[in-house]
Amino acid sequence: MMDAATVRAALAGDYVVRHPGEVAALLEERDTGDITGVLERLPADSAAAVFASLTPTSAADVLARLSDERGVAALRALDPAHATVVCGRLAGEDRHRLLSKLPPAEARELRELMVYPADSAAGLMTTRIPTFRPNTAAGNILGKLRAAHDEDLNDVALVDSDGRLAGMVPVARLATADPATAAQALVRKEHYAVPAMTPREDVVELMTRTRAGTLPIVDAQSRLLGVVRQDHLSPAIEEQASSDVQTMVGASEDEHALSPVGFAVRKRLPWLQVNLLTAFLAAAVVGLFEDTIARVTALAVLLPVVAGQSGNTGSQALAVTIRGLALREVRLRHWRRVAVKEGAVGLINGLGVAVTTSAGVFVWSGSLGLTAVIASSMVLSMLVAGLAGALVPMGLVAVRQDPAQSSSIVLTTVTDIVGFFSFLGIATLLMASL
Repeated sequence: MMDAATVRAALAGDYVVRHPGEVAALLEERDTGDITGVLERLPADSAAAVFASLTPTSAADVLARLSDERGVAALRALDPAHATVVCGRLAGEDRHRLLSKLPPAEARELRELMVYPADSAAGLMTTRIPTFRPNTAAGNILGKLRAAHDEDLNDVALVDSDGRLAGMVPVARLATADPATAAQALVRKEHYAVPAMTPREDVVELMTRTRAGTLPIVDAQSRLLGVVRQDHLSPAIEEQASSDVQTMVGASEDEHALSPVGFAVRKRLPWLQVNLLTAFLAAAVVGLFEDTIARVTALAVLLPVVAGQSGNTGSQALAVTIRGLALREVRLRHWRRVAVKEGAVGLINGLGVAVTTSAGVFVWSGSLGLTAVIASSMVLSMLVAGLAGALVPMGLVAVRQDPAQSSSIVLTTVTDIVGFFSFLGIATLLMASL
């Protein structure tokens, strides 16, 4: 029979496994050293679950003190977006130390996620913003703020156990409220938050219009990344303006509307040559079925229909995927989910378009064979186009190329070749019925 101490230990361990969020909330009432000690003593899986439920500020403070082995395990237990939020709050030395212990691919992904364009909201933000849970008492928050000695602080952020922003609380309200008042009761009524990739101009406009001194920046899952402060915004705008002047005189590699003609030609001509090569590849596919087209001339009339629909399907999938990559809604590790989703969309849309197309072709030609050819090729080509629209930009990112620059050329090649080959190939197989 187990003694009382063993029973208490077993129950405590079970509680941690079942309710890591509640355990994290209890630990955050203690100082960082105590939290670190508890996480070092817990089993690795339980420690990782509790660590994932800490607020970003607490998680970063604890992560800097954990042993390398336990810190890396805790970091790897987080999804990349959440890990980025925590790592962004670490001091440079601590961040470098932990990332150097991660597998190279994971470390590279986190480094890429922590870098934002200079003219985006996240490129202007600071991660120095204290975070607390909504039910934390005002007195407890003030005690921790005094210990931090941050004289420039105007607001604190409230986040839930997943790091999602729950509101911003002015420090002045905390100071004048009853110490027992829950922070969520002091949240500013007018609450603004902007996605990380919001253009700088929109950030300036919003802060000017709302006169907000602090603007929270969130990721695609509404997790708090940091804040843009009014006093830090002006220097950032001046710095970006200087960069724009350099671009206008040709110091940048990126082409703009007023770039020199020679510069524009150098940027565009190589891709036009590549596009020409891909056009010849598509033409070669059509040439393989020259005899089939000569015997059934109606195929030449319908060929652009299949190619056009598959091209449009691929372009839709491409646009959604590139937008997801640009906004950091998806990363390379999501390629299977994105491909399955776009493939399913392409298949279902292909079936819908095939029904309409089949009806039109049958009325026009009166041939069941020709109707079957275009219906089956439409479904197949749109399915492949959806997959290609998702996988082409993912593949270019994997080889560190800009998907926005060359995805359309690769996609056009794939959709044309697949569309032509499927339509003419099925027509050749069913030639007896045409």
